Amino acid sequence: MLLYITLGLLVHFVFFASIFDIYFTSPLVHGMTPQFTPLPPPAKRLMLFVADGLRADKLYELDEDGNSRAPFVRNIIMNEGSWGISHTRVPTESRPGHVAMIAGFYEDVSAVAKGDLRSHIFTESYDASSEDFGAHDVTKLDTWVFDHVKEFFHAARNNQSLFSKVNEDKIVFFLHLLGIDTNGHAHRPSSREYSDNIKLVDKELKEIESTVKDFYGNDGKTAFIFTADHGMTDWGSHGAGHPLETCTPFIAWGAGIRLPQKVSAQKFDDSYLQEWKLENWKRQDINQADVAPLMAALIGVPFPLNSVGIIPVDMLNTSDLFKAESMFTNAVQILEQFKVKMTQKKEATLSFLFTPFKSLSDTKQANILRKARYYIKQKKYDEAVSLCRQLIHLALRGLAYYHTYDRFFLAFNVVLGFVGWTSYASLLIIKSHCNLMRGVSTEAKNPSRLLPCAFVAVGVSVTFFLLIQACPWTYYVYCLLPLPIWYAVLREIPVIQGFVTLLSTFPPRRFLGYLLLFILGVEVLVLSFFYRYMLTAGLVALAAWPFITALWTRAKSISLSWIFFCLLLAVFPLMPVVGRKPDIFLVVGAGLLVLLLSLFVVTSVIKRKDSFINEELVLHLLQMLSVVFSMCVVYGTHHSLLKKQGLPLLNQIVSWTILASSFVMPLLSPPVLFDRLFSILVSSMSTYLLLSTGYEALFPLVLSCLMFVWIHMEQETLQHSVVSCKQKVSTIQFACNTDAAQCRDLCLDDIRRAFFLVFFLVTAFFGTGNIASVNSFDPSSVYCFLTVFSPFKMGALIMWKILIPFVLVMCAFEAVQVTTQLSSKSLFLMVINISDIMALHFFFLIKDYGSWLDIGTSISHYVIVMSMTIFMVFLNCLAQMLTTRKLSLCGRPKSHVI
Repeated sequence: MLLYITLGLLVHFVFFASIFDIYFTSPLVHGMTPQFTPLPPPAKRLMLFVADGLRADKLYELDEDGNSRAPFVRNIIMNEGSWGISHTRVPTESRPGHVAMIAGFYEDVSAVAKGDLRSHIFTESYDASSEDFGAHDVTKLDTWVFDHVKEFFHAARNNQSLFSKVNEDKIVFFLHLLGIDTNGHAHRPSSREYSDNIKLVDKELKEIESTVKDFYGNDGKTAFIFTADHGMTDWGSHGAGHPLETCTPFIAWGAGIRLPQKVSAQKFDDSYLQEWKLENWKRQDINQADVAPLMAALIGVPFPLNSVGIIPVDMLNTSDLFKAESMFTNAVQILEQFKVKMTQKKEATLSFLFTPFKSLSDTKQANILRKARYYIKQKKYDEAVSLCRQLIHLALRGLAYYHTYDRFFLAFNVVLGFVGWTSYASLLIIKSHCNLMRGVSTEAKNPSRLLPCAFVAVGVSVTFFLLIQACPWTYYVYCLLPLPIWYAVLREIPVIQGFVTLLSTFPPRRFLGYLLLFILGVEVLVLSFFYRYMLTAGLVALAAWPFITALWTRAKSISLSWIFFCLLLAVFPLMPVVGRKPDIFLVVGAGLLVLLLSLFVVTSVIKRKDSFINEELVLHLLQMLSVVFSMCVVYGTHHSLLKKQGLPLLNQIVSWTILASSFVMPLLSPPVLFDRLFSILVSSMSTYLLLSTGYEALFPLVLSCLMFVWIHMEQETLQHSVVSCKQKVSTIQFACNTDAAQCRDLCLDDIRRAFFLVFFLVTAFFGTGNIASVNSFDPSSVYCFLTVFSPFKMGALIMWKILIPFVLVMCAFEAVQVTTQLSSKSLFLMVINISDIMALHFFFLIKDYGSWLDIGTSISHYVIVMSMTIFMVFLNCLAQMLTTRKLSLCGRPKSHVI
């Protein structure tokens, strides 16, 4: 079993990693010649202001009094410069945004976790601990930047070395303003704090402009750009592709920038212009990567080698010749990338297999460049710009073509491995529990020797094929992994034949009905990733389970409880995503319900007379005290942050102590099924309350109640089953949980149980929010533990909050295995198979076209399902540890109730 789990994990890690080779490969290529505009630039220096987390609508719109939050910026739009919306890409995070603006290319998603590159750059920054979401005034993050810039220019007047450096040409000043993003996370973009921060930045921009112009003697050679790296959702998050995250402001003014253009009408798909009262000033939208070539042209430096940005020449206040030459340079620079990419792919592919990008042949490249140069000589600048823009679009399409050249090849191999693994796991289950090998001859059981020889020959051929093409080592993994998997499948030909024979004896109508029901169930699970209300529909359908079986007549009270909690849990997917409407009183209310439930349990413990009573009673009281402390910490922290007094140290210490104790407390309880599960619930709830901001605090409680009922329901289904002895739930111990593979064969009910587990896991995942989207993570849920920005600590805490409902479901599943005497290995294999079928479904749904919201969501769905499959193995181990291990207080020896 251990070997199989290890191999299964390895296979799933490969499937998981494949998405990064297929969709997330780095776009960088090397070996291009630097290109720059061969004319004197309009500016000597440039100041780039990046307001982190600033939404376009919040900057441009008027407040409730009809006044602008940023009067200086609005004055620039109307009198001094050009403006528009800069459209960012997924992931909407700071580093990818900065790279897109400065280097002109869009990083792959894996680069988010990488550090900054600061060679050849003079930097000055504040300490990371200054980014405190609970601080009294986080606008100090921006005032710190502006104050230090002013001091820098003041110091330069008295420092001859610094003065000479600052007066050199081709200098870029980059000011990263983090206050708006921090206020957005802490108070939401609709808050007064967010608006006040915009006003402060606007005021400081005006002062910095005055300082810079005064320092350089108003020489008119300074260009200014004000933009943002990403936006922010209404609930204070970013990272995904929602328009509120991808629409950022862009304002440029100063040297080389065109003055405002008044227009009578503009054509845009949105209604922003009317809302912002800017319909008469020409709006020029750009892509975020377009900022890089614009800056390069303004100060006369080579265009970034890997830039895919297109210079917005309509924003330039220069001669038509300069615009045409800049666009020509831009076209040559992007074409250089295309040529290098094509050459690399051509050299790594066998000549008879290579398929070039036919829309941009060598002849066509030369003709377009020659024609564009001819237009420039003939002073037909508009035609030259148009032709260069056409060449750029063709080259970008070609870059995308070669960047995804191997996508189909890799995807085919991954799908082949997926199908093979699912088939092999299914055959293992069938072979172990359907007794299909009886009556099969020895010759049929032993596969032909030709089979391994054939697979070895195919493996050698594939290796040679990859070797002569100099493919990366990961290609060998994706191409060779399906071979041993399919070899293992084809070795089980007798099992396959026996299973087909068995199916032929099954009534066709009944078989078709079960198959359609299974497909419908899987589709409901898949659709729930897109539409949370599908979980509601699924739970309502599950509520009808007792009516279509004998359970309703045999156990009416338990059936009523099942129906009640299914319908109650069905309410949660209809609620707003967690964090968008925080309500601390619901968190406290959930704590009170846990305490009330604990009181009933304590009362029952006191009534019992056994050797566990003192230890168990103390444990329950400690857990209740932990819940009380959690409620007090949540309430106290909430009010402290409202008063902008920060996170109290005592609250922080108590929170971390409760988190640490929640892993130990359940292990002190007796291994009796009900007692241990209840102890796990209370310990988990004490932590979950600290991580909650609203109604989601009630979710694990309702989910656990349904899990308790599920255990009793499964116990009731055994009354007329093959298991003759039915124990009472109150007497069953987890310590007796051994693999019951020899007790009985699997049946259709076991497939239902596996499906129930997957459904409950998906419900645990999406019941309180669509966390398939990165922007659904709410940082305010960790404020009881820390408020200073720390992505890894915050991420770990949020991940544990997500996993708590998972753990509760997996522990309940452990109880179901014990009560129904199931084979844990085979049942777990069925669960993995259902998850893999979902993962394969999402693999085919991955998009690389359409809106960035659709692209990001489709990829995250696959990543989540694959992560869930991998995590299920670890969660199963964690659930076994939490349910079967026993620690003793005060060194008391371990004992069991017999």
